[in-house]
Amino acid sequence: MSDVARNARERPREYEVTVDGVRWETPDTVTLQLDFGPERPDYRAGQFLNLDPHQFRALGHLIAYFQQHKGRKEPARSYSLASAPHEPRVAITIKDEEFISGLTPYPPLLSPYLVHAPLTGSRMKVLGFMGPYVLPDDVEERTEHLVHVVAGSGAVPNFSILKDALHRGLRLRHTLLCSNKTWGDILYREELDALERAHPDRLRVVHTLTRETDETRFGPTVRKGRVGEALLEELIPERGTCLVYVCGPAITPWARKKALETRTPATPRFLETVIGHLHTLGVDDKRIKRESYG
Repeated sequence: MSDVARNARERPREYEVTVDGVRWETPDTVTLQLDFGPERPDYRAGQFLNLDPHQFRALGHLIAYFQQHKGRKEPARSYSLASAPHEPRVAITIKDEEFISGLTPYPPLLSPYLVHAPLTGSRMKVLGFMGPYVLPDDVEERTEHLVHVVAGSGAVPNFSILKDALHRGLRLRHTLLCSNKTWGDILYREELDALERAHPDRLRVVHTLTRETDETRFGPTVRKGRVGEALLEELIPERGTCLVYVCGPAITPWARKKALETRTPATPRFLETVIGHLHTLGVDDKRIKRESYG
């Protein structure tokens, strides 16, 4: 495919879609199945689409209040694709974001509505598809081992990439390292188990849990605590040839602004911490792909 054709394919466009189904993943996270109609959309695993909150009448007063206090128009929100291109429906997974006093400047606007409103059968407009968090076309020439390091809803685009790579039969071995607070917070747990059973020579899934008192009751693939340097060293023996896709919470623009105002360094979050560990272990930055949220 020529560069011109590829750019044309990847230029985002607006679609009107129907919410064909809603699946609860965890108590605060849902996956929306989107019906694009007879036209099959062209996208790449790992990309995202945008939703403009202004299209939802129920949010009108809240949007007006936020815009008055922020002094700017509310932007569209981005949601990673949970689906892979071969699947019949495009899917996005949304987590109801928290408002934490002192840490987040405003309550979430769109995610609570998308998670809790009765959306099945409703129509909405989306802009897609965008984002460079995708596999390179020559990924099989670059590596034999693709490592996914994700936290919370950071699992969403990597789930899309993983399904796509396995479906296409790419000659890659995958290690998926998922960090969550509790066993009940893990996204796609049953689907990942099924994929691991179906591809035992291609996929290894490891979970780390930070708030479980006895992680051993969940099996030998579950570890306690945060993703640390020792665990990454154990799971990535070929650190000079692997590719690592890291997705999870990162320092927010608001936190960076506050750090500048107070002249204190912003506290690293999951993304910065993991990348720091990878650099210490000798993984070249060119072999790290990152996607952040928060």
